[in-house]
Amino acid sequence: MNTRTDAAHPPTALITGASSGIGAALAQAYAVQGWRLVLVGRRADALGATAKACAQAQGLQTVDPMRIRLIPLDLLQTEAWREQAGALVQAWGCPQVVIANAGISHGVDLARAEDLAVAREVMDSNWLAALATLAPFITPMRARGNGTLVGVASVAGVRGLPGHAAYCASKAALIHALESLRVELRDSGVRVVTISPGYVATPLTADNPFPMPFLLQPDAFARRALRAIDAGRAYATIPWPMAVVSKLLHVLPRAWYDPLMAGQRRKPRKPKS
Repeated sequence: MNTRTDAAHPPTALITGASSGIGAALAQAYAVQGWRLVLVGRRADALGATAKACAQAQGLQTVDPMRIRLIPLDLLQTEAWREQAGALVQAWGCPQVVIANAGISHGVDLARAEDLAVAREVMDSNWLAALATLAPFITPMRARGNGTLVGVASVAGVRGLPGHAAYCASKAALIHALESLRVELRDSGVRVVTISPGYVATPLTADNPFPMPFLLQPDAFARRALRAIDAGRAYATIPWPMAVVSKLLHVLPRAWYDPLMAGQRRKPRKPKS
């Protein structure tokens, strides 16, 4: 297995959901630092655009396939993903950093039967796909004795928000799953990092009809996230003021929380296709 990280073989970061938003910003931040990149996403054209931006960040006119590898794939195709991950490890070695970032955000109205299918789609995309992303690299990282597995969760995973039954549940599930994995890998040399964003200006938040305090641009978020990942922080809320808000929400008694949130505007439901 190739684990070299010298000038000829720089470290590798794998990022899912790299087509836009947080994923694209993370990819460009790693590109600036000279890392090799594995970019995963469902939209091949958008993934190619991210690759071009990363190549430019590296001072290249075109995308070098030896530095940027594209995997256009839906991560819920778990068997196909395992095959792609295995091929990557054979060709490039196990990445130093794997970031499970892909996700979706739709409001749901549980009184509507059709929204149960949306709830399942959100849970599968935000929780199951994230676990599937990390799974193929656990054994190679453990055998090597180092590496970092990252999951991008959300402050929304702290409490239930109106209209967000599926999204909040999916992010809470991811937070706890990552915590389980972190405990399991303790003393293995493999670090597990949970990144919990507040509001970031991406397509996922563009239609939110409510105030978004401490809103960050994706590149500002990415810089902070890379510092947390490099430090191996178990759990990092970005930006830090949202960490204060989330801690307060976490301890707020239900008798106060429920009336406070009941009148808040809801996340829009998924548009009909």
